[in-house]
Amino acid sequence: MLVTGRKQDENIFLNKRVCGLWLIWVAAIIFAGLLAGGAQLISMPVFSLGYMAGVFGILINKKLNHRLSYGPPTPMQNRLTLISIVLMFILMVLIGGPNFGNGNYRLVWLGAFLAIGLHFIPMAWVHGRSMIFLAILLSTNALYGMLYPNYSFHTLVYTDLAIKLIWGAALLLSSRPTEVNQSNNPTITTK
Repeated sequence: MLVTGRKQDENIFLNKRVCGLWLIWVAAIIFAGLLAGGAQLISMPVFSLGYMAGVFGILINKKLNHRLSYGPPTPMQNRLTLISIVLMFILMVLIGGPNFGNGNYRLVWLGAFLAIGLHFIPMAWVHGRSMIFLAILLSTNALYGMLYPNYSFHTLVYTDLAIKLIWGAALLLSSRPTEVNQSNNPTITTK
């Protein structure tokens, strides 16, 4: 067993609330970027500054993480988080990046939304199976916008925002994992 009393092979998702706050923050900065909009549809300076503020204010903020988290992630969860983030940036460059040259910011952003959606698949081992459903919803929304170019970009963004806000709120309000079986093989559930 680890110091926390967890077996190494158990999947206990102790940092869902941090992820929930992050999703809410990202939805807020996408909305702010959409309002600032312009030729880029979502203002990249607004989004970039907001994203960096969130990284430092939420993800790297140890005091906030300590307050929201129910314990440290496992080494495997740390590796999968890193892999997921690297995957997201690689996919952004591959899917949306080529559209910078022709100024098609609709496809730049939809490519970014698709990359973000897909990066939640490995997050299922970090924050739970609900991340797969989040990945499906976000990716489907982005793909729909790519396949139907006449569909309103604003509607696609508002759909993306709604999904992130609802999922973020659900994760932020998730309850503390508790041990229900005190035997040699403890199982974890939520209250």
